[in-house]
Amino acid sequence: MDKILVTGGAGFLGSHLCDHLIERGDDILCVDNFYTGSKRNVSHLFNHPHFEMMRHDVTFPLYIEVNKIFNLACPASPVHYQHDPVQTTKTSVHGAINMLGLAKRVKARILQASTSEVYGDPDVHPQPEEYWGRVNPIGIRSCYDEGKRCAETLFFDYHRQHKVDIKVIRIFNTYGPRMHPNDGRVVSNFIVQALRGEEITMFGDGQQTRSFCYVDDLIEAMLRMMDSPADFTGPVNVGNPSEFTMLQLAETVLKLTGSTSKIVYKPLPQDDPRQRKPDISLVQAKLNWTPRVSLEDGLKETIAYFKTVLV
Repeated sequence: MDKILVTGGAGFLGSHLCDHLIERGDDILCVDNFYTGSKRNVSHLFNHPHFEMMRHDVTFPLYIEVNKIFNLACPASPVHYQHDPVQTTKTSVHGAINMLGLAKRVKARILQASTSEVYGDPDVHPQPEEYWGRVNPIGIRSCYDEGKRCAETLFFDYHRQHKVDIKVIRIFNTYGPRMHPNDGRVVSNFIVQALRGEEITMFGDGQQTRSFCYVDDLIEAMLRMMDSPADFTGPVNVGNPSEFTMLQLAETVLKLTGSTSKIVYKPLPQDDPRQRKPDISLVQAKLNWTPRVSLEDGLKETIAYFKTVLV
């Protein structure tokens, strides 16, 4: 049995990860400061003998004994990470330093949940891991983009200097049950607006593209990465390469919800990427992973979840 720390474990991705780890028999310490995470996401695990919940902020050191660490702690949606941008940067940078320090002390393997945002508004499409990105270092999104880029730097420097056993994945747009209804991400926005009969807010002309990975597929890749040979550190892209315009996404949500909401167009936010699509050839070759859940099937599950939380 592995003793595993999951930071950000009460969040959207973290709670699904805890579920999968518990199912396979691991002993889990779930750490969260509940800034964007919710006890509701993990309450079904509270009485499980191999699950422990701790309120803690990763910007402060943590002294425990574990042999694996999944570092997921950081607000991931623009609404939340721009609300307190200084704290967002601290969470990525100080959090990485503290978790890497813990991994170094207890000789644990540590996985960093990085992001496709390290590529910024890319001029290479699709984005391979070798691409260094095109990021505005002083824009309103840079607290998250540059914070995650710095965290990757720290991971590889701890690996080179201190021989810490690291894994780095770059997560592209992921969606599914337990997304925060007010997180400002496009999938949750469209679903919530459609279910409430509100206008669908479309930023820009709706022709900008994204790829959407269902949460179960993402977690499977994350687990495979953590269990992969030590010489494969990453970074590795994890996402669904099927590309959709924002307009296609909105039309699919309207169809699946049966909503009569109208689409309204608003100006595109600063530094919003025009295209985002992962090159997943590396994760396919190294981890034998390919996403399986179609956008429509994943949206059906996500819509069903939001129907239970919207009142």
